[in-house]
Amino acid sequence: MSFTTLGLSQVLTSSLVTLGYTEPTPVQSHAIPAVLTGRDVIARAQTGTGKTAAFGLPIIERLFAGKRSAPIPRAPRALVLVPTRELAVQVHRALSAYGAPVHLRAVAIYGGAGMAPQVDALRRGVDLVVATPGRLLDHLQRRTIDLSRVEILTLDEADRMLDMGFLPALRRVLQALPSARQTLLFSATISRDVTRLAGDFTRQAKHIDVSDGVVPPTVNHRVQAVVDGGKSDALARVLRDTAADRALVFCKTKRGSDRVGQQLVRAGIRAAVIHGNKSQGARTRALDDFKRGRVNVLVATDIAARGLDIAHLPLVVNYDLPLVAEDYVHRVGRTGRAGRSGHAVSLVSPKDRHMLKAIQALVSVPLQ
Repeated sequence: MSFTTLGLSQVLTSSLVTLGYTEPTPVQSHAIPAVLTGRDVIARAQTGTGKTAAFGLPIIERLFAGKRSAPIPRAPRALVLVPTRELAVQVHRALSAYGAPVHLRAVAIYGGAGMAPQVDALRRGVDLVVATPGRLLDHLQRRTIDLSRVEILTLDEADRMLDMGFLPALRRVLQALPSARQTLLFSATISRDVTRLAGDFTRQAKHIDVSDGVVPPTVNHRVQAVVDGGKSDALARVLRDTAADRALVFCKTKRGSDRVGQQLVRAGIRAAVIHGNKSQGARTRALDDFKRGRVNVLVATDIAARGLDIAHLPLVVNYDLPLVAEDYVHRVGRTGRAGRSGHAVSLVSPKDRHMLKAIQALVSVPLQ
């Protein structure tokens, strides 16, 4: 199957070739035709399966109807909501590239950045807004954004937005949107809360599930038993034994992330730390250093690591198991992407056993 068979116009498919896209992923093959019909869509797919293009390409197609240009309204016609600023930057970058042939005007609005440039971009007129819920509410309260012309709403990583407590914000955004609109919801897991959210936001939606279980089949999972207080030594052994050129290490707290990062640096390992208390500039620099190989290990909390776009990450280490079992899916979804193999190692002490059981009950692969 090729992108030309999915209903996209020649101008977009030609651009995809230039961007290096050869054939659609499963979520793209299923979602793009469904979105083009105008139906609401609820899709379950892991991170790294191409879901940004799965919703972004048909949105652009519908906004421009295959034309190279269109009048630019002052108010956006499409809105994409994401849980974190990192994901907002990533999605905005991708959609801008996809929409370049039709001169798509898109803006990303998120916290940790100045309001003035965002307000200026909105005043000049945009087709599409990528936003985090909190900053979008700031703009709504200041009346610097008009959502009355939104035709298509996308909730990306809906499960994470709920985990982060954004449900009240999402409901307030919903009140500012036209009732006659198309809604797309993408999530790595479809929990009971996500199902309720979908019921509030969508109507007669088409359901798509290309998750192949819950976790990517290309990921090798391993549990490393450790004694209480022995995780630092175990982490050093895992990093040494796997010989991975890059590794993402998850900790459950900001303070714990700082402590682990300091221990790695003292051990002679090039490491950087990102979490919610770090400035946007510091987080961007740390991620850039990691991508460019200036540091080999990135230590992060779940929220800070959400939406990280890392092309090839061979190793994920759960220094602390996630408190919510579904977060295991998001963590290990960082590796084993685009058909490449990856490794996920979890350091489990006796006091972690109850959390391990919850994860084992969720995922469709054995955790040994």
